[in-house]
Amino acid sequence: MQDKLKILVVSVEVAPFAKVGGLADVAGSLPQYLSSLGHDVRVAMPCYRMIESNPKYNAQPFMSEFPVPINDKITRIASAKTTSLGKVPVYLIENKEFFGAAVDSKSVYRTGADPYIFFCRAVLEMVRRMDGDWVPDVIHCNDWHTGLLPVYLRTLYANDPRFNNIASVFTIHNLAYQGEFDFETLAAAGLPEKLYNMDMLECYGRVNFMKGGIVFSDLVNTVSETYAKEIQTPEYGCRLEGLLTYMASLDKLRGALNGIDYNEFNPATDDRIWAKFSSEDLSAKSINKAKLQETQGLPVKANTPLIGLVSRLVDQKGLDLVRAAAPYFLKQDVQLIILGSGDPVYEDYFKKLQEKHPDKVSVTIGFDAILAQRIYAGCDLFLMPSRFEPCGLGQMISLRYATVPMVRATGGLADTVIDFNPKTGGGNGFVFTEYQSKALLDTIKRAITTYGDSRKWSKLLDNAVSSDFSGLRSAENYSELYTEAVKRARAKSLCICA
Repeated sequence: MQDKLKILVVSVEVAPFAKVGGLADVAGSLPQYLSSLGHDVRVAMPCYRMIESNPKYNAQPFMSEFPVPINDKITRIASAKTTSLGKVPVYLIENKEFFGAAVDSKSVYRTGADPYIFFCRAVLEMVRRMDGDWVPDVIHCNDWHTGLLPVYLRTLYANDPRFNNIASVFTIHNLAYQGEFDFETLAAAGLPEKLYNMDMLECYGRVNFMKGGIVFSDLVNTVSETYAKEIQTPEYGCRLEGLLTYMASLDKLRGALNGIDYNEFNPATDDRIWAKFSSEDLSAKSINKAKLQETQGLPVKANTPLIGLVSRLVDQKGLDLVRAAAPYFLKQDVQLIILGSGDPVYEDYFKKLQEKHPDKVSVTIGFDAILAQRIYAGCDLFLMPSRFEPCGLGQMISLRYATVPMVRATGGLADTVIDFNPKTGGGNGFVFTEYQSKALLDTIKRAITTYGDSRKWSKLLDNAVSSDFSGLRSAENYSELYTEAVKRARAKSLCICA
């Protein structure tokens, strides 16, 4: 039986309070599932204006103003409010200069290192002042914005008895974004120059916050097992592959697949879709398809396969493959609905594609959470041909809504989608390996052919809705990581003291 732990999850975005990407979904759902397993979980995030000004979150004062020492010359002031995620307390770190301007999700992220230096120090200073009976056993840090927190734990706070038994787990959600800054940032963060070396914080002549999280935490994980292996190669390692290979050799690098909130993403109870359905009875899915076609300006055709794509419109998502393959697969009896924003090159291309094929293509630039759910529920197929994908949640959501994913075998996509075998009836989607437009085109053709065979399609849908990628399963994996991290932290005899 696993120990019940005190866990502090730290993230700069947490759904539903502030959401930019998949990190927010995980930071919002994982703590609640951990709580259901019996852990004492709390969450810390910045107090953005859009949170404290929204009455539905009912943010209340938690801790009055307290000093946050940044370095020898600068001390800033923080305070904290509190709200909740179900039964999970959420601490909102308040500082108007850094976080007060964020009135929507688009303005959450700030440029420069200072907001994140402050946030990491403020979290620890808040913990220092919390009731004596609540000290976290483990602090779970997420992505480079929290990368200095494990560094501080093992340096400036290493000799403080309140902190010396706290373990840290650092999760890499996307290695491509590392938080790289000039050498002067080290002094700005109040850290000693001796940490500026290739074994610690220096990376190609810059201070690297992501590297700090990797080096100084007790355990590091990525959000899928395949991504943990991929980032040890030059193709995916973003110049940290050597370090990550070394971490793996120490058994310090793991993969823990994300999950989704099966309460939120439940077609049987989802008020955002037109007609509810369940895994036992998919008949109402056809209503969602017809309404989606109608509202998006496409001809209502029950027997035409409808493909959905909900994505940031950037190279990472494999959209160059879609652009190359579209003129060919649109010759088929097929429809395509796209929702997303990003690179103006792709936005412009897809808008022109819609103009050229108004009876086959519908494009909405931007993000609409309700439309996204309706795409998941109403489409037959869901497209994710990513160049790389640390985990991906879209394929998990689509499986939950009986919409069959078509993916490239990379990262979490490789760990969640199994290629359908028409002979054995195994598999829950369509998968291709080579990053080539022909491979994508062949996959789409296979999917269209399978859609036309009612017996095979019915079997595939059964497989899809039987897939289990719930947040509870993910929380159980993280529980094991936390338990091991705590054991490692308490056995550690060597500290790097400032």
